[in-house]
Amino acid sequence: MNMQGYGYQTEYEDMRALHDQCKKYMYYHVALTMKDGSSVDGIIESVGTDGMNVLVGEDVMDRNEQEERYFGAGYGYGYPRRFRRFRRQFFPLATLAALSLLPYVYPYPYPYPYPYPYY
Repeated sequence: MNMQGYGYQTEYEDMRALHDQCKKYMYYHVALTMKDGSSVDGIIESVGTDGMNVLVGEDVMDRNEQEERYFGAGYGYGYPRRFRRFRRQFFPLATLAALSLLPYVYPYPYPYPYPYPYY
C-alpha cells in the first residue's frame, strides 16, 4: 500500500526536505529547534549528509572593565563591555526539529522636516 498518495511522508523525505532547507539557508543567521525542545541560534557553515556545522554565538564579558565598575572607576568607565564569540558545533540532522531564519528589523528612514530639501 502506497501512503504517499494520501499526503503522508516517510522519514527519508522529511530528512531530505530538512537537508534542502539547511542548504538553502547556508551562511545565514538561523534559529535551530531540536527535538528535545532546546533552541540554538547560529550561522550554518556547512551541510553534509548526516549533519551540519553551525557557528554558535556566545556572549563574553570583558573581565577587567567589570572589576572597574565595582571598584569605582572614573567618568566614562565602569560599564561592562559585551562581546560575541562564535564557536563551531556539529548538529546531526536527526536531532533537528525546525529551522527558521532570524528576523532582522530594518529601521525606517528618518523623515525630512518640512520643507523638503532642495535638490
